[in-house]
Amino acid sequence: MPRLRFAPSPTGFLHIGSARTYVFNWLYARRHRGAMILRIDDTDVDRNTQASLESIFEGLRWLELEWDELYHQSQRLHLHRQLAQALLERGVAYRDFTPPSAQPEEKAHGAGPWLFNPGMRELSREESDRRAAAGEPFVLRFRVPRDPPRILRFRDLVYGEQEKSTADIEDFALLRSDGTPTYHLASCTDDIDMKITHIVRGQDHLTNTFKHILIFEAAGAPLPEFAHLPLLVAPDGSKLSKRRHGAVVSVTTYRDAGFLPHAFVNFLCLLGWSPKDNREVMTRQELIEAFSFEGINRSNAVVNFREDDPFDPKAVWLNAQHLRTMPVRELAPYVRRTLEQAGVPIPYDEERFLTVIDVIRTRYSMLTDFVTRGRAYFSEDYPITPEAQQKLDEPGARQLLHELADRLEASPEFTEASVERDLRQLAAERGVKAGLIINAARAILTGQTVGPSAFTVFVTLGRERVLERLRRA
Repeated sequence: MPRLRFAPSPTGFLHIGSARTYVFNWLYARRHRGAMILRIDDTDVDRNTQASLESIFEGLRWLELEWDELYHQSQRLHLHRQLAQALLERGVAYRDFTPPSAQPEEKAHGAGPWLFNPGMRELSREESDRRAAAGEPFVLRFRVPRDPPRILRFRDLVYGEQEKSTADIEDFALLRSDGTPTYHLASCTDDIDMKITHIVRGQDHLTNTFKHILIFEAAGAPLPEFAHLPLLVAPDGSKLSKRRHGAVVSVTTYRDAGFLPHAFVNFLCLLGWSPKDNREVMTRQELIEAFSFEGINRSNAVVNFREDDPFDPKAVWLNAQHLRTMPVRELAPYVRRTLEQAGVPIPYDEERFLTVIDVIRTRYSMLTDFVTRGRAYFSEDYPITPEAQQKLDEPGARQLLHELADRLEASPEFTEASVERDLRQLAAERGVKAGLIINAARAILTGQTVGPSAFTVFVTLGRERVLERLRRA
């Protein structure tokens, strides 16, 4: 059974690049009926924050992609140290007692980076044990093969065949001088212990994979499959970062703007991946059935945004498609939550609420549109746009609305057909175009100049509310 993991560090908000990594892991796990593991990489105590941890959980829960197992690396330090000790006993790791102030810098000349401190690498085990027992601080390093160097190879599921000589890999640290594990040790230890079968992460981790292969081999563990994902970049080609691009790279920014979680997931998937049939609007189940690593592009994916518009037009378009086409009963909880958070009352029973949503969603792109453009369908406290105000201010419009109210109140029925008949009859009798009354009525009933069919608006709002607003005009 495939076992995949997502291992974020709680040092900042949930980045959309990290969210996409989680989505791809989740889709593969679900398609192949495997396990999705969330592993919090919280071994860097100095940089971890509770707010960042909560942001990660908040963002992932909003995506509505549940995980199967949850772990915190900080609770597994004993396993990391056990593997470190085992590697030391096998001779594939050694203690480096070099003081931090005396650590060699990268070579100014010659091939490759600093590879190791020869004096520490060649230190006898007896001398190493003696100095450690005396309490001398040390860094535990991996003894990368040197004489002769090896060529490490693996086949990446996205980027294909990869290779690197161990002559170009430094003797990297496994344990810091305070005994805490490095990323390399903690990650590999947990991947081995959790029997991870596929490691799917950003392309910026590709060079780390060669170090991890060495750890897997030294531990006698089978190698997982590796898949590295193209990076997300800004329109100018720079890597997306909070420092340069602000809140646009945070998942919660999209949530707060009114995106549907499954529409946002759909958008993330299309950043660097496409199905064989080039579909764009896809349900959650369709994404599961279509996802494969073969569909991932090797080129970096561009998130298009501008300073005056933080959201990629493709993201907004996808959200509109999902909002307008998903079953209304599935959409209703999201609309209800959005209205409640904005303090907008819902004066309908459930079935009536569904009807109203279904009528007004056809022109909306975001959930927040129900609060702004759709406020008049739920509350008497709604704004009237300047354009709508002009329709109300047309000569004779207000008096005609009063007369229309009287006719609608006296009518034995209140349907789209009956409303249209009464309105057009009034226009004919007064010698005006029906559009004058229609536009003024829409303006006072919704505060807008566009929306569903005007006669649909009448019936959707209901006779009592319509009469009150027409007379209030």
